[in-house]
Amino acid sequence: MPRTPDYFTAKTIIITGAASGIGRATANIFAREGANVVCADVNEAGAKETAAQVNAKGSQALALKVDVTKRAQVDDMVKRTVDAFGKVQFLFNSAGAAIRRAKFLEIDDALMEKTFDLNVKGTLYGMQAVLPHMLREKFGVIVNVGSMAHRRGGPGSSIHYAASKGAVVTMTMGVAREFAQQGIRALSISPGPIKTPFQDAAATSPELVQKFLDDVPMKRFGEPEEIGELVLFMCSDACPFMTADTVYVNGGGGWR
Repeated sequence: MPRTPDYFTAKTIIITGAASGIGRATANIFAREGANVVCADVNEAGAKETAAQVNAKGSQALALKVDVTKRAQVDDMVKRTVDAFGKVQFLFNSAGAAIRRAKFLEIDDALMEKTFDLNVKGTLYGMQAVLPHMLREKFGVIVNVGSMAHRRGGPGSSIHYAASKGAVVTMTMGVAREFAQQGIRALSISPGPIKTPFQDAAATSPELVQKFLDDVPMKRFGEPEEIGELVLFMCSDACPFMTADTVYVNGGGGWR
């Protein structure tokens, strides 16, 4: 929660991957706090549904169909945000996926390229598009989604994904340090297994899901809202000295 009452009122956040899961949960949490929420996703219908939920809470929403692997679309997303709301204070790069599970020797060029296009370039494009606007105001917070996979390496199923998320965590740290004296903070969140459509999209087997669960001392998956509340805290005025770090949210597991 913010230290200042009404801190988020009339401020604007862009959320990629807002059609479902962590992105949608975060959109609703920021709406609860009175923020303007730009709901961006390649799934246009899902983005519009999230925007409707934001509006129902009394906040202003803008739903945009955006493929974050396309720089021009990301640039246009930020332009339309500024046109609609004047400024953009926060960016949450939630869009990301493992594309599909694969053993290391099964990772081909297409899978590696698609994974890095989505997770790394999608994050890069968002930050590069929004930073000039934040720098003019000498204020901005960027939160990117990493993963526990970057600490584990993803052996047997997702080394390609782990490598891409390692790049996200490193890139976030670099951006945070480069712009630290210009009013910009950048952080990443490295979740353990979260109850979202992610696992289905990656065709995660029931056996692997159970393996993930067995590794969590709390014996449950996280909820998307538990990540969204952390994003809210990171963007708030409650932690102005916090930057360049990744925060692990994993129920105590994910280290093996």
